[in-house]
Amino acid sequence: MDTNRHPLDRRRLLAGAAAASTLTLTGLAVAPGPAAAAPAGAGTPLVTRDRIATAALRAPDGSAPAVRIRADFSDRLAAWLAFWSANSPRAWSAPTQVVARVAPAGDALDLHAVRYRRDDEPRAGFTAARRDATHLATLASLHHHFPSVRVRPDGTIRIGDGPAGFTGAPEQVAFAVAACRGLWGDAAATADRWREHAGRVLARAGRPADAGSHAGWAAFTRTSLRRGLGTESYE
Repeated sequence: MDTNRHPLDRRRLLAGAAAASTLTLTGLAVAPGPAAAAPAGAGTPLVTRDRIATAALRAPDGSAPAVRIRADFSDRLAAWLAFWSANSPRAWSAPTQVVARVAPAGDALDLHAVRYRRDDEPRAGFTAARRDATHLATLASLHHHFPSVRVRPDGTIRIGDGPAGFTGAPEQVAFAVAACRGLWGDAAATADRWREHAGRVLARAGRPADAGSHAGWAAFTRTSLRRGLGTESYE
């Protein structure tokens, strides 16, 4: 049963923000380090943003400086947050804050938290320190939109710019195995046979496909997002 029927104003607000790329990323430049993937769109201009879609950007220390970010990355982040929100429980407001740091080149982001309001109280829909179903669900939403998504030891998620799709990267396979085990209860899932296990998930969800295909990967990440945020059980 589909339990994710948000009011149209919420969907339109986020979707419109994503389409217009009114990104509200709140973050500071991360410390120099190796990039998670080869830079995408090296010639893309940098733009100044202080939010992602309708959510204000906050740095981990609570400050709110505007950041310089690649225009296409800004667009993708806005679309990602709209997708995450549209598949979250209907009692959650549209995201109000994204806690993150943006890389100096504007082509990567370290995600620490996503906050919303419920019953007029601020809540964390995702936080790096909480390794639970919402962490896996948020990973699913990011893998749905980006080719480079890597979990750091402290639980923060490093996101690299680029078009979405399955590439066979170790991080994608590791996520698929973790999702099969942690969200779908398939303790036997392995990296060698992850497609078989993910295929069973898709069949269970009524969307049979090869999880390694473009459409299959999109379906697997979408259903895992909804499963992890509790908007659909697929039972």
